[in-house]
Order: sequence, then C-alpha cells, then structure tokens
Amino acid sequence: MTKTIGNPLSWAAHALGDAATHVGTSVEHLGDDHSRIGADDIEINRLRNDDLRDALARGMEDLGASRTDAIFIVLIYPVIGVTLVAMGFHMSLLPLLFPLAAGFALLGPLAAVGLYEISRRREMGEPAGWGAALSVIAAPSFGAVVLLGLYLLAIFLVWMMVAYLVFVVTLGPTPPASIGAFTAQVFGTGAGWAMIVLGCASGFVFALVVLAISVVSFPLILDRDVGVPTAVVTSVRLTRENPKVVLTWGLIVAAALVIGSIPAFAGLILVMPLLGHATWHLYRRAVTIRR
Repeated sequence: MTKTIGNPLSWAAHALGDAATHVGTSVEHLGDDHSRIGADDIEINRLRNDDLRDALARGMEDLGASRTDAIFIVLIYPVIGVTLVAMGFHMSLLPLLFPLAAGFALLGPLAAVGLYEISRRREMGEPAGWGAALSVIAAPSFGAVVLLGLYLLAIFLVWMMVAYLVFVVTLGPTPPASIGAFTAQVFGTGAGWAMIVLGCASGFVFALVVLAISVVSFPLILDRDVGVPTAVVTSVRLTRENPKVVLTWGLIVAAALVIGSIPAFAGLILVMPLLGHATWHLYRRAVTIRR
C-alpha cells in the first residue's frame, strides 16, 4: 500500500517519535557496532583529482534538477550563521566572532544530510523532493546520524573554547572596548598577530579532524547498514589512503564556504546544496561495499 504524508503535523509527530526511538536504541549501543556491514566489508578506492571534478559536476546536475527542494532544505543554514554573527557583535563575544563564523562550517556535513538523501534517491530513480529528504528523520539510520552530529557539535564547542583560550593568552581577558579598538589591537600589535597565527593554526587542526572523520561517514550511514564506528573508521581510512585528494577536497569546500559566506552568508543557499550533492557522488566513487 502506498503511504502518504497526510496531515503535516501528525506526520511530523509520528516521524519524530520514530526518530526518538532510533536515537534511544543507538545510545544504548554507543561504542558498539552491531551492524551487518563492518569495516572489513568496505574497500577504499584510489581517488584522483578528476574524481573531485566529476563529483562537483554531478553535484551541479543534482542541484539543477532539484534546485527548489535543495535551497529549501539549507535555507536555515545562512539564517543561523547571521544569528551567530549578530550575537558575536556583543562586546564580550566580539573576540569569538571569527571563530563562530569559521567554526560553524564544522557542522556542514550534518547540515547536508538531506542533500545526500536527495542525491541517493535521484541515483535510484526514486522521488527526490524535500519531503523525501526530510524523511531521513524516520529512517533506522537517523539515530547514527544524530550521534555523529553530536560528535561534530562537541568538536565545535571545543573549538570555541580553544579560540577563547587563544584570545585570553594573547589579547585578553578584558573584553574589547569597541569594534574599532579590537580591530586595532588585532592588526596593530604583536599580541594580535600572535592570536591570528595561533587561532588559524588551531582552527586548521580542528578542520582537518572533522574532514577526516566526516568526508564520507554521513553518506555511508544513509546508504548502508553501518554504525558510527564503522562509518568514522572508513572515512579516516579514506583520508589516510588518499591524503592529497581528500585535502584538496577540504580546500575546495573551505574556499566555497568562504565565498558563500561573504555576502552575509546568502551565498550558502547555493554553495551548500552544491557541496552536499557533490559529497554524495564523491562517496560513491570513494568506497566499494563488497556485500
């Protein structure tokens, strides 16, 4: 029998209830991996830069085919970004303005889950609208998605603490008197340049960690019956065996997010869908499931 969504409120309540059940089950087995597919069943393929170009091209095709649905899904992303920046203009939070904007990208792989689902469904010839993408919250894999997302959130929070510590040991701990005074301190003093160097270096480490654990982990969880440990291990293996290509992909993502963030985060409405769809196709080229 064909299922319909019916009343949106009742559908959402039912879907969230199913999601809560899946999350609860996953939490009970946190740290275990009882999935039918293990790391030994996953083969890491050799990647080239041509694979990145192909993934981006296919991502563009998906974006063109489902433009309205994709933009609807990620519309909240720039809204949250602007809100965080607005909070950062409070004088006590001003030193965290750049870390907030830059670190928010650490949550990008989680924000793109719906886009992975659209690409997956298009590849299988199934309906791939925004409703289908949001149906992931009722999927058995949603618990693992939430857990992996919580890991990324934890990394983001640690990054913010490190960024604040860098400010304290260089220019802090007294909050800046004004935006102009803070700008002068940052670019006109040795302590300010020390903060820039230490902040960028530590941010690079955090970004590299997130790239390594999430480059294919979310698409893998959506595509196959795997747990968080297997997905993360697979992503790290891919990074270790294709370091140059994965790092190049990370640079492409970082550059695209910076470009999309410049006009008040509005560009992310197009950049996020493209990167999300492209990530799915990169995953398909990167790993082979033997069963």
